[in-house]
Amino acid sequence: MTDVYVAVGSNVDPLTNLRRALNELSKHYALRLSPVYRNRAVGFEGDDFINLVVGFATEDTVEQVIERLHSAEAGCGRPRDAPKWAPRTMDLDLLLYGDIVRNESGIKLPRADLVKRAYMLRPMAELAPQVRHPILDKTMQNIWNEFDRAAHVMTRVDFPFRPT
Repeated sequence: MTDVYVAVGSNVDPLTNLRRALNELSKHYALRLSPVYRNRAVGFEGDDFINLVVGFATEDTVEQVIERLHSAEAGCGRPRDAPKWAPRTMDLDLLLYGDIVRNESGIKLPRADLVKRAYMLRPMAELAPQVRHPILDKTMQNIWNEFDRAAHVMTRVDFPFRPT
């Protein structure tokens, strides 16, 4: 079994779409959820995003996990050709797949944004503080402790979730 971490975010009917995506993923994986946060859109003007990180153990390959993520995004109404810097019904980004380092076939692991974006790093550090970044060889908690938090305002959101 490999431990996998995925960033989850939406700024279009976010609470509904988060529940929809998490329900879909929970059909295949026993999800562990980080705290949930609201933050401003990054890279474009738009409604605030609601973000969290989920973790799970799987025997699926990287490609199988990505296929399930794309399917959950589609179930929330996100087309594969959606613009990068635009509102999102659902954004599921594979952050870590065990300690694999990979940059081929359009798959980059670990995801570079993990250590650059507070909305990915903070929930990741809270969910799995002792997980080590496979390139930086630092724990998620250590990376978060070194992060410029003042430049990235995040507000915790109450989001009770039970799979249906």
